[in-house]
Amino acid sequence: MKLMVITGASVGIGLATARCFAQDGFTVVNLSRRKCPLDLVTQMNCDLSAPGFLDTVSPQLTPMLDQAEQITLIHNASRLENDSAVETPSNQFREVMEVNLVAPNSLNYLTIPFMHAGSSILYVGSTLGEKAVPGSYTYVVSKHAMIGMMRATCQDLAGRQIHTACICPGFTDTEMLRQHVPEDAMDSVRAMSAFGRLIDPVEIAETLHWAAHHPVINGAVLHANLGQVES
Repeated sequence: MKLMVITGASVGIGLATARCFAQDGFTVVNLSRRKCPLDLVTQMNCDLSAPGFLDTVSPQLTPMLDQAEQITLIHNASRLENDSAVETPSNQFREVMEVNLVAPNSLNYLTIPFMHAGSSILYVGSTLGEKAVPGSYTYVVSKHAMIGMMRATCQDLAGRQIHTACICPGFTDTEMLRQHVPEDAMDSVRAMSAFGRLIDPVEIAETLHWAAHHPVINGAVLHANLGQVES
């Protein structure tokens, strides 16, 4: 069995990725609070912001991991807040880090012991993983740290034939982007792409699918942003 475990596959990039892997014959498991609408996907409800979320999913997920000959783990879910370095108390900071960093670490801890050669761990990062903009403080910090986590994972898995990469989308047409960017500013966002448009979630899904099958990119940060126009 080829198994793909993904977080946040109810909408956007996660949903498109779940569909892409399911169509390729993977058994797909989604971990999220909201249900993935695809019948082919096994839904395991959990709150990634809760420190004990593994206790909720482990009884059902562990037997599937044990049966899998190849596992792809995709850390897709994340929180994006309109926040600032000068006004974010540590309790709010921790809440974002639970989803964006601690949950991926928890899933790595659970999943890696079951991974055989040919398996992969993929992180969905962001253009903001290597630069910053105002008003996205905790997201920027977490995406920078995610790249560090990916690179450290690569080093610690050396010799096991398990590969990892961080795919960094640019402005993608998702629910999260539209909640973060006002509609009257969307044309300006499109203009920041060298192609003058938003990325389709399917394009990121296909990039993740490709990355899962090509270990040559082990440890790599892949920018999937259509080329951004820098001011």
